[in-house]
Amino acid sequence: MTATRRQAREWAVQMLTAADMNPPGDVAEFVSSFWNQVADLDIEDGGPQDARGKLKAFAEERVVGVLGDIAEIDAEISRLLVGWTLDRLGTVERAVLRMGAWEILRTDIPKPVVINECIDLANWFSGPKTRSIVNGVLDKVGKGR
Repeated sequence: MTATRRQAREWAVQMLTAADMNPPGDVAEFVSSFWNQVADLDIEDGGPQDARGKLKAFAEERVVGVLGDIAEIDAEISRLLVGWTLDRLGTVERAVLRMGAWEILRTDIPKPVVINECIDLANWFSGPKTRSIVNGVLDKVGKGR
């Protein structure tokens, strides 16, 4: 199995979830530590050891971008949450929403692609009930830009 952008986004969500639970002081060191920690766990193709070149950079770009703009991204997400606060969301949901909002606001990737990928990631890591909140918030982020 060859790694894809989808897999790179999965790695980014894993890093962002870890960063949410234990905010890093040095982001570059944090990212490097992530790759080192998961390298020993990687048994099948398509895992973190398969993160090379563009896909590794793709994952890291999301993590560094989100963590660098986290205050602005959190403010945008918080503004769009209806009946919820950012703190009430699970760490996975926050990570997926942060990454999706960052991609919509900072990249030229088509908004429907970003939203669809984030819905799939939320469903995969959290469960089907998260689909609607991820879809609703990211759709609003996309319409605002």
